[in-house]
Amino acid sequence: MIIGVPREVKDHESRVAITPGGVKALTEAGHKVLIETRAGESSALTDDEYQNAGAEIVGSAGHVWGNSNMVVKVKEPIPQEYPYFREGLVLFTYLHLAPLPELTEALLKAKVTGIAYETIRDRAGTLPLLTPMSEVAGRMSVQVGASFLEREYGGRGVLLGGVPGVPPANVTIIGGGIVGTNAAKIAVGMGAKVTILDLNLNRLRELDDIFNGKLFTLASNSYNVARATQEADLVIGGVLIPGAAAPKIVTREMVSHMKRGAVVVDVAIDQGGCIETARPTTHSDPSYLVDGVVHYCVTNMPAAVPYTSTHALTNATFPYVFKLAQFGPHTAILEDNGIRDGVNTYAGTLTCEPVATSQGKPWTPVHNLLG
Repeated sequence: MIIGVPREVKDHESRVAITPGGVKALTEAGHKVLIETRAGESSALTDDEYQNAGAEIVGSAGHVWGNSNMVVKVKEPIPQEYPYFREGLVLFTYLHLAPLPELTEALLKAKVTGIAYETIRDRAGTLPLLTPMSEVAGRMSVQVGASFLEREYGGRGVLLGGVPGVPPANVTIIGGGIVGTNAAKIAVGMGAKVTILDLNLNRLRELDDIFNGKLFTLASNSYNVARATQEADLVIGGVLIPGAAAPKIVTREMVSHMKRGAVVVDVAIDQGGCIETARPTTHSDPSYLVDGVVHYCVTNMPAAVPYTSTHALTNATFPYVFKLAQFGPHTAILEDNGIRDGVNTYAGTLTCEPVATSQGKPWTPVHNLLG
């Protein structure tokens, strides 16, 4: 198989989808790897390293897309990449299709096999390719929130951990999953007063045990969310429904009652956001104000720390890349339940139910198409 790795073109996206170690494993197995020049530069991975590992360095994205059986990326394609789509191409990347009907239509029209990192499941039913970036984004959300609480960035001028004689900031975390847990680790470590909300009472019990009572847990309902956000200096949104658009847990009205200069970091923005006033932003223009509340809603937060993020991501994704290359997509999809869960589009058909529900489109399970 010919595997292509183009340079990421989304705003300030600095990660790369394969490391030289992955290239070496693929080429030793008899596959060919095309790497667009400087694809790994921002992750401190040079063209020479890739070439020494056995990759062919090419000068344009068009060459990579046009000559590869499978293209492996980090982020969903943006409109300038849609013309590269073609029938029979396998695209393996984060897709986040639920809030992106235009991308969905482009993949379907071109009959691309789109396999999404974020919907692949392992035998335990967890999301192994979403977990590492959720860990990074969760930890980053507190760092970012602490910075934007500074007056220079429009915040209230509150130090997250406070000082003797001055109380710490109130941090409210919506969702007790991977993002929320990692955000809580950093916020508690920085000395903030942390409240975490979740629908699952058993999960709240686990978090209470994990943090040994160092944070407050609340059952998630509209009343508790409204009170917790009104008292918060920093609100972190970490709600996920795999493959589907995120539910709007924090309403516009709740935001209007927050403190002026409070900060919202919506990590769920890739799936549309769990805060009603959230809209996607970029690393170039990361924040905006609604009712005096600073909103940070960058859709590729982990790109700010590309060395860590690239290695954390490829540790998880490479075994699937290798399996797709070794067995071919048809066999790999048939034989691996996790990869099959990852297929969002196949031969012009939408195959992911949560995406179909979010967009009001028909869908067909991929195993029905494969026979």
